[in-house]
Amino acid sequence: MSDTVIRKEELIKDIEKSSLNGFIGLGLHILLGLFNFIILSMTNMFSGLIIITGPLWLIYTNSYMIIQPNEAKALQFFGKYSGTVRIEGFRFLLNPLYQKTGISLRIRNFESKMLKVNDVNANPVEIAAVVVWRVFDAAEALFEVDNYNNYVQIQSEAALRAMATKYPYDVIEDKDIGGIALSSHQEEIAMQLQQSVENRLKRAGIEVLEARISHLAYSQEIAQAMLRRQQASAVVAARSEIVKGAVGMVELALEQLSEKNIIELDEEKKATMVSNLLVVLCSETDTTPVINTGTLY
Repeated sequence: MSDTVIRKEELIKDIEKSSLNGFIGLGLHILLGLFNFIILSMTNMFSGLIIITGPLWLIYTNSYMIIQPNEAKALQFFGKYSGTVRIEGFRFLLNPLYQKTGISLRIRNFESKMLKVNDVNANPVEIAAVVVWRVFDAAEALFEVDNYNNYVQIQSEAALRAMATKYPYDVIEDKDIGGIALSSHQEEIAMQLQQSVENRLKRAGIEVLEARISHLAYSQEIAQAMLRRQQASAVVAARSEIVKGAVGMVELALEQLSEKNIIELDEEKKATMVSNLLVVLCSETDTTPVINTGTLY
């Protein structure tokens, strides 16, 4: 029976590293230089200290660093992560052997290329998105992924593809009524896209501030057919509203005629009146009334 080895993955998190004000470090560095000068001028037994203090003074020239606003420096000591300095300005490290790697914490934009995917109804659509992001954990961004800029690009496009396949482009089919559509529910789609992208990027120490669709259209091969379908659906919906309103007006007219006893109509006269009113109310063109000077029969 073989043993199962469970590997626990530990993420590298930011550790705040202390540093001195650069001008204080410069003062200490100058004092060390004066000490070396005094030793060189001496001819006694202490002159041998220059072998130690001289190289030390040269090595400490590597301790200075300048950190811009919204920038961080990740420190490594012979390959091991030691901490991150975020305090802006002129800084000085007591350990001059740290390897310093700068990383920007500023807000950035990424605009994906236009992707061709199938929506939930298997209709090919063209879609693109804009993602606003920034690094919030320098250690994770540098050491958890090989290239965090490339990681943002690939994972954002993957999240966009996955989301586009879950929803229809537009509410056309009966099964889509009442649901979320890519073209008509932009706020809901933006929120879900942002959450999906952030879930993919958080292991790289990246925060997603906003994600929105920047381009959405049917693919060229079906664009004309879908446009005609949308126009037909719009015409049907409009005619349905017109008929519904006309039926209500006819019903109201019959009720008022009956309540006020203006005229008594039998079933045949009611049918004739309803037919004439529906023709007038539902016609796409202006109707010309015909005045009957005789009886209704």
